[in-house]
Amino acid sequence: MTINWTTANIPDLTGKVMIVTGANSGIGFDSAKEFARKGAQVILASRSMEKAEAALKLIQDEIPNAQAEIIQLDLASMTSIKEFVEAFKARYQRLDVLLNNAGIMMVPYGKTEDGFERQLGTNHLGHFALTGLLLDLVLSTPNSRIVNVSSNGHRAGNMNFDNLMYEGGKDYSPFASYARSKLANILFTYELQRRLESSGSNAAAFAVHPGASVTNLGNHLAGDSFFWRLLFPVVMTMAQPADMGALPSIRASVDPQAKGGEYYGPKGFMEMRGYPVVVKSNAASHNVANAKRLWEESEKLTGVQYQFS
Repeated sequence: MTINWTTANIPDLTGKVMIVTGANSGIGFDSAKEFARKGAQVILASRSMEKAEAALKLIQDEIPNAQAEIIQLDLASMTSIKEFVEAFKARYQRLDVLLNNAGIMMVPYGKTEDGFERQLGTNHLGHFALTGLLLDLVLSTPNSRIVNVSSNGHRAGNMNFDNLMYEGGKDYSPFASYARSKLANILFTYELQRRLESSGSNAAAFAVHPGASVTNLGNHLAGDSFFWRLLFPVVMTMAQPADMGALPSIRASVDPQAKGGEYYGPKGFMEMRGYPVVVKSNAASHNVANAKRLWEESEKLTGVQYQFS
């Protein structure tokens, strides 16, 4: 009989150092809290220091001996990403888990301060740069993991490299851009795993999705209010609490049986809810040529070159 994987399966994490981006709310918050409960040193990486401080207090109130702290991080800013990495490396000499959780969803067209389309810039390029700048610590930490949070929305994504960031808003739609960014998360994960393996590293990369979870991600749906009014009641009938939505992220981060390159999501109907299991991403996410092209474009755009040795 299959036993459902829950927080009771989390091993002792004493001595582990773990970063969770977007840890001030939703599945990021629940992931950070459970890591801290099991003894990890957890860094809550958040754009809003006010929200992060409130989240940290909630964790400390529930877990008085929690080893957790905040470092500011805005994934829509290369300057902020570099400052975060500098601050982290000044305090820590290892990195066991980098949980790339933060994201925005279906926002109107706009650009980051570096000129990237906002959703691809925040959801993919920001995490690509962060991971690359922390890679030396990842590689020097035994059995470290990088976990990228994607979405079932990746199934609607396409990688048009002739107009990767909908320049000037051409052909932009909030959903199409979101789906592309989530497809990019998985393409990045699989290519990262291939490169880790070829370099002989024992680090591993995973992708996950939370199913339909009750979080504040929908707050970013400004501009698609009609769409959201129609969809919201349907989603809410199938949605699960954030603590359940966090389980795929948590399992990929800490399950000793997890294998690099796996994709975790809920096992229920249409992967909308349920306990975390290995699931399948779509065919487009396994396009090796597109993964390599995305990697090359990401290095050019961010200026971050990955060094595997």
